[in-house]
Amino acid sequence: MAKPSPTISDAELEVLRSLWEHGPGTIREIGIWLRAHKRRWAYTTVQTLLNRLAAKGYVACDRKGVPHVFRPAVSRDGIVKQRLRAVADQLCEGAASPLVLALVSSHRFSKEEIRQFRQLLGEVHPREGETPVEPRNKHK
Repeated sequence: MAKPSPTISDAELEVLRSLWEHGPGTIREIGIWLRAHKRRWAYTTVQTLLNRLAAKGYVACDRKGVPHVFRPAVSRDGIVKQRLRAVADQLCEGAASPLVLALVSSHRFSKEEIRQFRQLLGEVHPREGETPVEPRNKHK
């Protein structure tokens, strides 16, 4: 069984979101991005959150220059998968179908999203007579 990844606080997740949205940045730049989203954290608070994320493996830091530049070490998709696995384990004895059914039944999806779902389902569960295709992102 894979070792569970460390949890991320809501504040840490906000910092990670800013990195996904804007790309690599210094502590000062990240603080400016966060202020645009109504977070008025002190420089030292942003620094602490980035250091925690780095210690947990969610952020990487280039310490060659000054100031240090931080970048995400995980993708948004990776975090989504991690959290969904945790919810499935906690609430559904590891089964994913109750989560998928709950999401599908409580949301309206665009035609493009439905097309993507059908494509993905076709890769995972082809129609009779078709050759199965290895799902994308299976090993991520």
